[in-house]
Amino acid sequence: MFRAHCLLVALRRCSSAPCPRHPQVARLSVQEAQEAQELAGDVKVQGWVRSVRSHKEVLFLHINDGSSLANLQVVGDPTMENRDLTFGSAVEVQGKLIRSLHKKQNVELKAENIRVIGPCDNLKFPFKTRERHPLEYTRQFPHLRCRTNILSSLLRVRSEATAAIHSFFKDNGYVHIHTPIITSNDCEGAGELFQVRTSDKVPEPGENPHFFNVPAFLTVSGQLHLEVMAGAFTQVFTFGPTFRAENSQSRRHLAEFYMVEAEISFTESLQDIIQVMEDLFKAATSVVLSKCPQDVELFHKYVSPAQKGRLEQMLKNKFIIISYTEAVEILKQAPQTFVFQPEWGCDLQTEHEKYLVKHCGEVPVFVINYPYDLKPFYMRDNEDEPQRTVAAVDLLVPGIGELCGGSLREERLPFLQSRLERLGLAHAYQWYLDLRQFGSTPHGGFGMGFERYLQCVLGMENIKDVIPFPRFPHSCLL
Repeated sequence: MFRAHCLLVALRRCSSAPCPRHPQVARLSVQEAQEAQELAGDVKVQGWVRSVRSHKEVLFLHINDGSSLANLQVVGDPTMENRDLTFGSAVEVQGKLIRSLHKKQNVELKAENIRVIGPCDNLKFPFKTRERHPLEYTRQFPHLRCRTNILSSLLRVRSEATAAIHSFFKDNGYVHIHTPIITSNDCEGAGELFQVRTSDKVPEPGENPHFFNVPAFLTVSGQLHLEVMAGAFTQVFTFGPTFRAENSQSRRHLAEFYMVEAEISFTESLQDIIQVMEDLFKAATSVVLSKCPQDVELFHKYVSPAQKGRLEQMLKNKFIIISYTEAVEILKQAPQTFVFQPEWGCDLQTEHEKYLVKHCGEVPVFVINYPYDLKPFYMRDNEDEPQRTVAAVDLLVPGIGELCGGSLREERLPFLQSRLERLGLAHAYQWYLDLRQFGSTPHGGFGMGFERYLQCVLGMENIKDVIPFPRFPHSCLL
């Protein structure tokens, strides 16, 4: 809501000192101007022109500065129009806020002066006014697509979701950790890594070819570094970029994406991890819906009309928990044929995940206790027979499939050492074994793909459209 003191705040933002002959002009954002509860004179708004309409007696402009989805209407004398005042041009408008006669807006800006700060060549500009451009088309212009309504709304939602996630963890006592982007460890063990090398130096004969003296990679996860911190803090989280060198052109994968990861010490229950995952999803989503109603509505109206109802169901209902074994049985009894035949011991595919969510009434589903041989070395052995499993969990959501993955970590040194030795990794992960010798605790954690989360909330089909600068095989524009 509009703060009553916004004009005072705007005045304080003015750089010049008060002068009787040159009174200060309050600089308002478009959103502040739109939400004004009282009229004001001598205000200044800066932004980009979204439309220009010149009539015999009046000039109409719509301008936007990214602070809201709605544009601010500017009215002025037709003599203020010039050839540089076009769609896309950057302008500064000074005038008075007056009551608007239009039903869809409370106020408009009566211009006393319009200054074009940056003209826009309409003949070359790839986005035209009043046109709805396909998302595939806008991807060709990563340096300009933020000027479109759909991407500007996405970026406001993304910003609020980021703040909401940080607030959730802070409010629940977590310490934020900056985990490294360059690492010498492969958390997932899948080998899908980007190696880091210097670009211009050729090593001398006998010189170590590696800048860090060891092979270094872009991180695929901050989990192992969070586990280090979980030896000194009971609750930690990180939120940053991760990288996977997967040669995938699917609508769910990127080479660079953001991960939210958390680690919790002194827990022996997978249910503790599950509860945090559900609480995080619901808390962050509730904030996004309350802070960005117009932006979210744009997606639910024009991109995915069914998503609004699905989202309401997700927030209202308790998430469902089933075991991996139950999931396989449900899939085997499904009245449809899958491309990948479901069998115990095989990983769940996207088609399986989406069916399980649909089978459970379009409510998010936690699948727990996966086969031992499917999961990485750090997941805790359930010691069950005859089908050996680990205390792992995946959260499946409507339209997306897997959103989160987590587990209890194997804190028992003999179990962990035995598995690493079988994999031939005991030497490389000696530091990880050390953690189990010096004050180790039962602990667990999870990771959530931030872009997939945004896909779920907004109903976006392609993950490339929920990140400002998508990176995927054969494409690294800018």
